Amino acid sequence: MPLPHCTESDPHVADLVENLRRSEIYREFQCAFQDTTHLTLGLRSAGTAVHQVTDAKWVNPLCALLSSVNQGCTTCLTARQRKELANRGDLPRPCLVGMSHASVPVRIGETVVAFLETGQVLLHPPSTVEFRRAVSRLAKWGIGIDVKRLEHAYFRTRVLDRRHYDAVVRLLAIFAQHLSTVSNQLAVATGPTTSPVIDKAKSYIAAHATEDLSLVGVAHAMNTSPFYFCKMFRQATGLHFVDYLGRVRVEKAKNLLLNPHCRISEAAFEAGFQSLSQFNRVFRRVAGEPPTHWRGRVLSEAAQGSLRSATRWSR
Repeated sequence: MPLPHCTESDPHVADLVENLRRSEIYREFQCAFQDTTHLTLGLRSAGTAVHQVTDAKWVNPLCALLSSVNQGCTTCLTARQRKELANRGDLPRPCLVGMSHASVPVRIGETVVAFLETGQVLLHPPSTVEFRRAVSRLAKWGIGIDVKRLEHAYFRTRVLDRRHYDAVVRLLAIFAQHLSTVSNQLAVATGPTTSPVIDKAKSYIAAHATEDLSLVGVAHAMNTSPFYFCKMFRQATGLHFVDYLGRVRVEKAKNLLLNPHCRISEAAFEAGFQSLSQFNRVFRRVAGEPPTHWRGRVLSEAAQGSLRSATRWSR
């Protein structure tokens, strides 16, 4: 079944992805991943052909060479973008010169918003025969490049066996799932922004989320006009007021649902939702699964973690 997929025209989603990219948890994982694997790691917004890499020392020499030539890596990236938008997550593996890359989707709720991507590698030692095929493919695409330089870079390309490559993909998949889990927390975080009014408004919403809040009411509490507040709030958070309020309430409901004795309906109304149907709809959109499934999964994972810890201590 096709996955919901954002495009480059979704500015509020692009803002959320940028928040993920700037978050401490992403930057720490990126540094640890690159230092451990000696491969680049970037977070690319869905629907774009821009692969964000911050540490150039791990960039594949062949990718670096192709990127320096007009229509080089851009050809692969554009083709990848078209295929993503057409197939909703059916990601290509080999590039024009036969290298493979790991690309794992990151979701906010049910929507794919970005891809964790690592650098191109070869899955077997480079050979002269395959190099000639690569040169032929580049020529067909009209990508002209000095063959000697290309050969030098090609035979310096990082090689991973299938077992290590699959391990890298699994590592990215685990982190992508964690990013998806914390994405809503980052979206509603009450840390400082560039606007003191928005900082005050976010704190006000967090403190009064269980009440009958409206954009007009919060704007008046901030001593601003509703129109001006709406515009400022969207610019600062990347979210409409109603969407932001729903996300804050979902986070409150999640904390309540960690208590296995708390009923779903109790968590919904205590978090500020007006009906159970509204709660189920908003929770699924934000978390990517119904509240019953979310609670069952989280409590099961917590129980398994406690069991593993107890087993280790008993040895």
